[in-house]
Amino acid sequence: MPHLVPLLIRGINNLSDARYCAGMGADKLTFVLDPALPGHLDTKAVKELAGWIAGVELIGEFDQLRAAEINAIAADCALDAVLLRQPRSVQELEEIAPPVYLELAAGSLATAAYLPDSPVGIVVELTIPLTSETLAGLREIASQRPLWVGPSLDPALARELIILLPLAGLTFPSGDEVKPGLRDFDQLEAVFEALEID
Repeated sequence: MPHLVPLLIRGINNLSDARYCAGMGADKLTFVLDPALPGHLDTKAVKELAGWIAGVELIGEFDQLRAAEINAIAADCALDAVLLRQPRSVQELEEIAPPVYLELAAGSLATAAYLPDSPVGIVVELTIPLTSETLAGLREIASQRPLWVGPSLDPALARELIILLPLAGLTFPSGDEVKPGLRDFDQLEAVFEALEID
């Protein structure tokens, strides 16, 4: 089912979420693969989850790992891209083999003028309330790079952002199973439905 903009679902950690989000038309799914981050998965788990889904881009999330370690994990898991949670030097970015998405903190948007050239997209997870300064910073970033914005699981804000900003797409958090195979998808369902093309 097509949506108003592409959708990226972050932090997939179970088969229920992977299959549900792929089936609902998500374009990209991320897996936390950096051992320094909470809720990280090992490569075996990611490969098992990826084997059950098709038609989506698979992205690994990393924080402090070096480029060589990121490249090895990305190759092992056949990742389409990586998402870096921390800024890196231009040299480090050039050493990372897969395409790179770079996450910026909502409070650091003033540095948009110094964005490196190599990232294929910039990801910003919003804090509420949305201020005019934040919107101005997001517009500046969107004028330079493909911008992906995370409005949490707020369908109304998601639709508003599509109107206010020239977005490459929206990001949303996945969740956790109550127990294996049991998951409440009400919030994600509301987001997917709100963004469907009529």
